[in-house]
Amino acid sequence: MTLILFALFAVVILMMFRRQRKAKAAQQEQQAKLATGVSVMTNFGLFGTVLSIEEAENKVVLELSPGNTATVHRQTITKITAPDGPDSAVPDDASSLMGVPADGQTDPHPRAYGDNGSAEVNESADETILRLNKDHKNDN
Repeated sequence: MTLILFALFAVVILMMFRRQRKAKAAQQEQQAKLATGVSVMTNFGLFGTVLSIEEAENKVVLELSPGNTATVHRQTITKITAPDGPDSAVPDDASSLMGVPADGQTDPHPRAYGDNGSAEVNESADETILRLNKDHKNDN
């Protein structure tokens, strides 16, 4: 019985060492990717771009917004964030929200979103007033 307990204890210890080794390897890989111009996140939630790295003192200067910098310890950088691609950028206009295709042609069936989040065909002002009055009566 004690042999089984010792074996179980040994397995737990080996798993802890393995986990520490993986974490250390991941941290070293991330530190190798750290360079000037890379977007990062710190362990306390600051997002910024690396301006300079001081190897001797383990300091990294981050630009948080244009003209605002912060100096942090190198180990506080927990994540290298991927730059936003063109698909994740906010459009210059609201055409994608209004049902207008990117090619500029108008959609024959423009959509609006109702209170319940479902897409519905746009309605006239009179139809909207009637619908809202009906909804108000249902609420009472």
